Amino acid sequence: MITLTYQYKLKVNRQQEREIVHILDVCKSVYNYALSERKDWLNSRKCLADRCSLVSEYIIPADEPYPNYFVQAKNLTEAKKVYPILKTVNAQVLQQVLKTLDKAFDQMKSKGFGFPRFKKKMRSFVFPALSKNFLGDGCLNFPQLGKIRIRKSRKYPSGFEPKQARIIQKASGFYVSVSFQSTELVPDMTFGKTCLGIDAGIESFVATSRGDLIKAPRFLLKVQSKLKLLQRRLKRKTKGSSNWLKLQE
Repeated sequence: MITLTYQYKLKVNRQQEREIVHILDVCKSVYNYALSERKDWLNSRKCLADRCSLVSEYIIPADEPYPNYFVQAKNLTEAKKVYPILKTVNAQVLQQVLKTLDKAFDQMKSKGFGFPRFKKKMRSFVFPALSKNFLGDGCLNFPQLGKIRIRKSRKYPSGFEPKQARIIQKASGFYVSVSFQSTELVPDMTFGKTCLGIDAGIESFVATSRGDLIKAPRFLLKVQSKLKLLQRRLKRKTKGSSNWLKLQE
């Protein structure tokens, strides 16, 4: 399977912007609570056996299971009965937040990354499953959010289906990263019996053992004059203005 990721800028209205900010706030609360739950469980297992602290102590039963993803996902379902605000956000989005935290702990153990930190601000969330009519003409049909217009800077790839979408909040607005997956199976590469030597050169980009020479594409030289012109235009614009943002695209 081949996976491609395309990013588009969202043209949200005020109601959609409020809804996205609300989802980010709820995702941040779920992430921080799940992280504190794991930290409390780990700290409770570090207490001294013969004495406890005079200031505070973690009182968690010894038979309490470790709050991994499956335990926290089950607790999240129960928490919706107590906290109705959790029902206002797509269930799969909240589950994806717990998966992100679980992945952070796995990378801490396997790759030696630092201990996960609390989120001061959530900047993105993921819709892991999309509907069949997700792709529209100049718009995208999101779960819960509905249709949102986009700046279609590039065409959708043909022969690919959208699998998941991540909405990202940046200083210049809201963006969406859509992951496309190919609908056709790519056959495994078969290894032949012949070998070919390849060497990178200065005058020629590639020289093969068969004597073939491939010229360097020289991409930078072809667009250097245009690049200088755009840089001069950008220098005259006020940073952060609409004209400055247009030249960034």
